[in-house]
Amino acid sequence: MRVIILKDSGEVSDYGADIFLDQLKDKKDSVLGLATGSTPLALYKKLMEAFRKGEVSFSDTTTFNLDEYIGLDNLDPNSYQYYMNREFFEHIDIKKSNTFIPPSDSFDPAEACLEFERKIEECGGIDLQLLGVGRNGHIGFNEPSSALSSRTRVTVLSKSSILDNARFFKHSNFQPNLCITMGVGTILDSRKILLLATGHNKAKAIRDCIEGPLSASSPASALQMHASTIVVVDEDAAALLEHRDFYKNVERVNDNFMRQKVKS
Repeated sequence: MRVIILKDSGEVSDYGADIFLDQLKDKKDSVLGLATGSTPLALYKKLMEAFRKGEVSFSDTTTFNLDEYIGLDNLDPNSYQYYMNREFFEHIDIKKSNTFIPPSDSFDPAEACLEFERKIEECGGIDLQLLGVGRNGHIGFNEPSSALSSRTRVTVLSKSSILDNARFFKHSNFQPNLCITMGVGTILDSRKILLLATGHNKAKAIRDCIEGPLSASSPASALQMHASTIVVVDEDAAALLEHRDFYKNVERVNDNFMRQKVKS
């Protein structure tokens, strides 16, 4: 696991966007795993700006989203389908037929979860998966106690996740407590993983993710087992890391090495 500690949320989103742009420049038909919530918004804006400038195209890209609420119509402003269209897909040249979000309206949710897994496999697997992290350590909607080998499934949201997301439902009479989410094992199958986190409220989750024991109590801790994970955080989110000075020094040494390599 590589840990990048930056000054603020702006630097975090810039760094994350550069990783996505490098991925698309290296492989224009990349399969991307996407996330919702407040953390990815600035990254998506950076990618849209790069598209408008002609620096990148998404026309050959396929995307899979981490999760979706059960019980919301796709046109509901609180659904993640609506979020992705409004905040990203409608502003780039991606083919809607190449965007996949766990279905919230299936008559057979269990079969829909299996089909979602099959579709990821059919597309060759996810090249780069974007993640945020909940205050309780969830990734996707894999709440504490989720099996670290879990696959895409229907799951119940924790009280803390419902409370954290209540602000998005202030104009709605219905807030779901069920969702479909990629499993922890599904996420770990991705070739590369990028987790972004900012703010003091994520500091404990980040400490448990990076330095805590591997435990279903902190699903994000499973990322310790992944061979190519980058965790990018601001100073506030890194506040509880015991070894944050070491992580910063690792990056300084690596940067100096790469600069010397380029000069030679």
